[in-house]
Amino acid sequence: MGVGTSGAQSALRAHEMRSAPASRTARPADLHDLGIDPDSLPDGLVIADERGRVICFNAAAVRITATPAAEALGHHLERALPLEDLEGRRWWQLTDPYGGLAIRVGQPERNLLLPGGREVLVTARYVRVRPTGPVRRVVVSLRDTEGRRRTERSHAELIATVAHELRSPLTSVKGFTATLLAKWERFTDDQKKLMLETVDADANRVTRLIAELLDISRIDSGRLEVRRQPVDIGAAVGRHIQAYVASGQSADRFLLRIGQPLPDLWADPDKVDQVLSNLLENAVRHGEGTVTIDVEPAPSPREGEDVCTSVTVSDEGPGIPEESMNRVFTRFWRGSKRGGTGLGLYIVKGIVEAHGGTITVGRAPEGGAQFRFTLPVGTPAYLL
Repeated sequence: MGVGTSGAQSALRAHEMRSAPASRTARPADLHDLGIDPDSLPDGLVIADERGRVICFNAAAVRITATPAAEALGHHLERALPLEDLEGRRWWQLTDPYGGLAIRVGQPERNLLLPGGREVLVTARYVRVRPTGPVRRVVVSLRDTEGRRRTERSHAELIATVAHELRSPLTSVKGFTATLLAKWERFTDDQKKLMLETVDADANRVTRLIAELLDISRIDSGRLEVRRQPVDIGAAVGRHIQAYVASGQSADRFLLRIGQPLPDLWADPDKVDQVLSNLLENAVRHGEGTVTIDVEPAPSPREGEDVCTSVTVSDEGPGIPEESMNRVFTRFWRGSKRGGTGLGLYIVKGIVEAHGGTITVGRAPEGGAQFRFTLPVGTPAYLL
């Protein structure tokens, strides 16, 4: 038995020996009969009898309230679990589970305060012998708010990032279009062209950000669709390298090595391009020296497949600090102050995993950053 349950279980059994109408659902005292140890529950569980005395106080409740089980068991619920609402009012006096409305069956989840101001999520259920009858049990569930706070902080950071990233290009677009409309005749054709090119570039930036937000939404909700087609990943990498060379990068900065024979790869070509674009952009923008891309067959961790396709992108820059390795694929992580939303690698990881693959980060032999992702063959079922 875990903390607080040895005395609780015997007390529960003694109370349940009393005659009561059969119920179709498991009562709190049935936890032991179902093979469930209250201490194994992830949420705090506090149960009081018909007199309001605590007869169960599980390990999670001990952790959340910082109250030893011995100080809670046998004591009145209001003393063992002194809760207040956010306005400082005593919650048990407000709700009055034993003397309140006879038709009330419980309390919905709400934020309450423990002594010291610690916030917890509390739900209560009133167990009655019969409808409108006296309360035989008060079952209270406690949950720590830290997980919810992390989610709320993440959402707030996302909103702040989006607002910041949208403000700059939209300000530029608004400024140039307003200037052109007001003073069109005063500018030469070259000046007009430069302004329109700037507007076009900023509009593309906004479009990319919106696409990133849509990808994050699909990844978080598990709705990211993968439309598999034959993909020549070596040729895809080559196209990205050619685009960088065309934009002014030296061809000598890139080294593409393709191992043979590569397995036939079925993947979503647009999403593979998105992964390659992000990893190569990171290497070019944040790395130094030669950017090396290795495409080769690799052992597959999946049953029924001998090999998968592996792509490794390495640079010769300063690399990623060891303490940051475990945060690289989280939202808003930025390896430097050179711009970006910090969402790209989070999306890359989501795309690779949606294909059933894996992605890792480490240190390249030359000292820079090294990203390696593997994609399974992923042949569509209708071709098997």
